[in-house]
Amino acid sequence: MDDRLFRDAMGKFATGVTVLLTENEGEIHGMTANGFMSVSLSPKLVVISIGEKAKFLEKVSQSKKYTVNILAEDQEHYSRHFAGRPGDAVEFETLAEQPVLKGAIAQLTCEVVSEHVEGDHTLFIGKVVDLRLEEKDPLLFFGGKYRKLTELETVES
Repeated sequence: MDDRLFRDAMGKFATGVTVLLTENEGEIHGMTANGFMSVSLSPKLVVISIGEKAKFLEKVSQSKKYTVNILAEDQEHYSRHFAGRPGDAVEFETLAEQPVLKGAIAQLTCEVVSEHVEGDHTLFIGKVVDLRLEEKDPLLFFGGKYRKLTELETVES
């Protein structure tokens, strides 16, 4: 199968949108990603997947830390900014002395516990050190487009 067909198939899986951040020598680096999932409850572990061509890969490899910021539906501008289309100023906060995005529905600070190179990506398993939540609806991504949640009507039978 060709690469485009595979990408299109993967785009049929609706995901949330995250911005991953890390800090090196006082400078914050970030990237938009949907390659994120929880791994374990005990200990609390998550994984991020970073492509071999991403500049962010080297930054996380050096810092051994990252944050996951799950974006709210009104934060599409952050997704675009960290996908290489800078726009408005970015508002950072700190959590456990790591940078996070202000207003994200979930902010997780992580310490890398292992790295696995698989194909053209590196998987970083991170131990969750701290987290903060906000009650908002998420920004979603499906079929190459940003989406928002809507509730389905329940049909009584």
